[in-house]
Amino acid sequence: MSQAKSGFSLKQQWGRGKQIAGMTTTIAGGLRAAQRIGAFKQPPREKLPRYIQAFCRKMAGSFGVKVVEVEPVQQHHGLWVSNHVSWMDIPVVGTVSPAFFLSKAEIGEWPVFGKLAHAAGTVFIERGSGDAGSVAAQIASFLAKGFSVIFFPEATTTDGKKIKRIHGTLLQAAIEADVPVRPIVIAYVNKDGTLSEALPYYGKLTMKDSMKKVLDSKDVTAYVLPLAPIDPAGFSKSELTNVLQSRMQEGLAELHSRVLNVPAKD
Repeated sequence: MSQAKSGFSLKQQWGRGKQIAGMTTTIAGGLRAAQRIGAFKQPPREKLPRYIQAFCRKMAGSFGVKVVEVEPVQQHHGLWVSNHVSWMDIPVVGTVSPAFFLSKAEIGEWPVFGKLAHAAGTVFIERGSGDAGSVAAQIASFLAKGFSVIFFPEATTTDGKKIKRIHGTLLQAAIEADVPVRPIVIAYVNKDGTLSEALPYYGKLTMKDSMKKVLDSKDVTAYVLPLAPIDPAGFSKSELTNVLQSRMQEGLAELHSRVLNVPAKD
């Protein structure tokens, strides 16, 4: 029995080590690509999306997660939004979307990841007094220049079974810039067609434990379903929030019906 446990532990350690090595290789490759296209000096935003998508797909793959578009995700301009299940959402969304990510300004000072974030054209938000309205104005200005942005309107991660109440303050940016809101929904699914319990990062789970669960998971597919875009014209921020809430709830239910063999239980 102890030998079996020991063997399983060694197998786990080997698997984790292999995936961490893959992640390290992907990061090194991303740094080299960024250097090659001059992204550390001035991120070439027109070129960046395809580089970001390739990097994100490799990053998800290094953790053993395959990204599948249930329907083709059209590469159009807009304010992109997604449900939020895991830290893995970032490489998954980055794989399918042409949008740039938002980040707190201090993240840009981090070693390695901060450097990559700068090279990836991340939109660094100066929160100042914490006024969300000023953040929306910064995003609107960026959108008006023709570049897309993505954020997670639930403002927290979930177990992936439903959409929590979304926070619509940043949707004001789409109204001000007059660009469509482009929602997508994500589901992490095991090989047997059940919803993954290893990928969600929520509740009291620590980042360290979440990393271990993801590294030990096998054959998980991240299914992505693009939903119909929402034209913000004529909507107040509150009305737009309600429309998006309904669309994402219906969209996640549809995605589950298409990719799960066993319905998700609350």
